Amino acid sequence: MQYKKLGNSGLIVSELCMGAMTFGRETPKEESFRMLDMYVESGGNFIDTANVYSKGVSEEILGEWLKKQKRDEFVIATKVRFPMGDKPNQSGLGRKHITESLEASLKRMNTDYTDVFYAHAWDDNTPLEETMETFSDLVKQGKIRHAAVSNYGARHVQKAVDFSTFKGYTPYIALQAKYNLVIREPEWELLPVCEENGLGFVVWGPLFGGWLSGRYQRGMTEPPEGRIKEAEKQDWFEKWSRYNVETTWKIIDKLMEISARRGKSPAQVALNWLLNKKHVTSLILGASKLRHLEDNLGCIGWSLNLEDMTVLDEVSEIEKPYPYDFLEMVKGV
Repeated sequence: MQYKKLGNSGLIVSELCMGAMTFGRETPKEESFRMLDMYVESGGNFIDTANVYSKGVSEEILGEWLKKQKRDEFVIATKVRFPMGDKPNQSGLGRKHITESLEASLKRMNTDYTDVFYAHAWDDNTPLEETMETFSDLVKQGKIRHAAVSNYGARHVQKAVDFSTFKGYTPYIALQAKYNLVIREPEWELLPVCEENGLGFVVWGPLFGGWLSGRYQRGMTEPPEGRIKEAEKQDWFEKWSRYNVETTWKIIDKLMEISARRGKSPAQVALNWLLNKKHVTSLILGASKLRHLEDNLGCIGWSLNLEDMTVLDEVSEIEKPYPYDFLEMVKGV
């Protein structure tokens, strides 16, 4: 396991992060414990959850596991933003919800502080100043060590960076965003704005809900039972009807080809491709079963060669819209 600094902070995190979103949902408590143990045995120190995951059950399972661990050996991250109830102030990034949510999260996780506290998504209903000032106050109180954001647009990230610079708020040290062989759009703005401002980049959805795991292959008329079929029912972003297209199958064809040639699973190849991207700090593994986690952990300790990286880069490249196509054309002119 390799380790990297998270953005411009002094916090050191492992290149693979254990995602706890499935804990208490698809993954029972005892299997969740075994997955955490396996992850730690592999050298991982970075664990990601959120208050909204199973309405706090994920945090509770993590907290129960933490009771038997040395807390200071782990980098724990949780999030706030989405509804935790049906009352007016039980969602969003206002001071009241942030403060009350954090207190509840810390209690569930059996800890006095969280190492990273994410704003889980941009909130149009709350002034950014209120959110950042609240995060700054919580840092001063010692309840969070570092502030970060997830699911922000590039303009939101830059605005937050400017506010921390000119208004003195605690700076955000990382952006957590979706990025994988199917979703390459972060390369247009999100990755550059993080690189230019010294933010770490933490990837969620590296296997895109299972599309890149090898389970879904050309010729299928419908998805098998699982995440993608559920996504279709719930109208989630990785739904079958949206990505059952030739561009997706071309990517999966090459993924399967390289997988067979290298003697690695498709998931390991897809994850290793991300690990080779220079500004990616850590990948969140969202495995729901122990065997899936064991397979995912096999993405480290080796590396795709330049030829394989080029093949995957080219087959998954997205045609750039304006102004990115124009800017690419005039680069260096």
